Order: sequence, then structure tokens, then C-alpha cells
Amino acid sequence: MTRRQSFQFCGSLMGALALCWTLALSPLTALAQEAPKLKIATNMGDIMIEVYPDKAPKTVANFLQYVKDKHYNGTIFHRVIPNFMIQGGGYDLQYKERATRAPVQHEGRQAMAAGLKNQTGYLAMARTNDPQSATAQFFINTVDNAFLDPTPIPEGDPVKRFEYRGQVYENVPRENLLNALQLFGYTVFGKVTSGMEVVDRIRGTPTGMGGPFRTDVPKTPVVIQSITLVP
Repeated sequence: MTRRQSFQFCGSLMGALALCWTLALSPLTALAQEAPKLKIATNMGDIMIEVYPDKAPKTVANFLQYVKDKHYNGTIFHRVIPNFMIQGGGYDLQYKERATRAPVQHEGRQAMAAGLKNQTGYLAMARTNDPQSATAQFFINTVDNAFLDPTPIPEGDPVKRFEYRGQVYENVPRENLLNALQLFGYTVFGKVTSGMEVVDRIRGTPTGMGGPFRTDVPKTPVVIQSITLVP
């Protein structure tokens, strides 16, 4: 990370009394801001990613703990939809679901405010219809999926006017909108830095039925051999 320095010139009596300072990032601060880098090793090639603890801290901590626990080793991409996303991290080759910890708090709105959106190559947490249900499964967007982003809510309380999917709401308590299930979206927490050709190869694999799933399962298993931190 580039260090920025700011200098104030002090001259004459007034300058001598002025505060002269140099602002620079300390090594610890710089380290804290670095995005952890990881390798997703699959049987179709390696995908390099980075994750953003400064933008989605709880989500990233949750993901990294699963990586540390080797939870993802031997799981599959069990849901592949070419013009949408590839999803994995929850089932093994026998379609047995891996045990998980308690769900992680949804951070979609915070991450979006920090600039993370469901765009091509970005990683987000999979979940059920309950926004607070994400555990270990994640997906990689293979196209821009703006409809998966949290819905922005206008300022004010009550919100004077809010339009959603053609319906207009007026003078709605802000808390009601913040808790509306359909407005949460999906938490983005990282992106692919190299290996999109592998993602494209995965999304192009033929799919059909598999295990408990009626559709979208690769006919030839796409295995996550490991996810590891890159020094």
C-alpha cells in the first residue's frame, strides 16, 4: 500500500508556533487494510480471490474461519447457472451437506455502501429467504446481477417516499423498510483477481439433476479441492 505523507511548511514566528506534522500509515495500519488473498483450487483450475474485511468484517471473518477449518476442502460447486452465478461450498461429492456454525450477520447494505456490488467476478454469500441465514455457501457472479444488491433506502424517518417494483410507499417508518426481507439483497465480500477463465469454464459445464437437486448440477462434478490463504 502506498504511504501518503503530508508536510506543513513552518516559517517565521507564526510558522514556528504552527504545528508541523507528517501523516503516514504505520505498518500495522497498512497491514490491517490489506485484503487477504486466497486460492480456490478446483479440478478445473485455480481461482485467485481477495476478500475485504474493511467492507464486510463479520462476513470475511466467517469465511476465513471456514477456510482455516478446511470446511471447503472436497466440497463441490453444486449449482451452476451460466448467465447468473456458480455456487458452492456446502456439499461433498456424495451431496452430503457439511455441518456449519451459526449464521453470520447480514452485511449487504454496509458492503454496498463501501462499493461492493454483485458484479461479474465478485463473491457473495448464499442464503435462504431469511437474510440472516448465510453460513458457509458462497457464489461467484458470472454476470452483473444488480437485482441481488440491497435496495437503497432514502434518508429520513419516516421515509417520505419510497418506490419499489412499481409500488409507491409514503411516510413509512425507516425501521420497517430496513427489516423488509426483500430489500436485503446478498452480501458481497470479495472478488476474483485472476482465474476468471476457470469460472467461465465452470459455468459452461453441462448441468442436470444431481443428488437432491432437480437441475443446475454439473454432470461432471466440479470439486473445490481446497481454499487456502496466499502469503
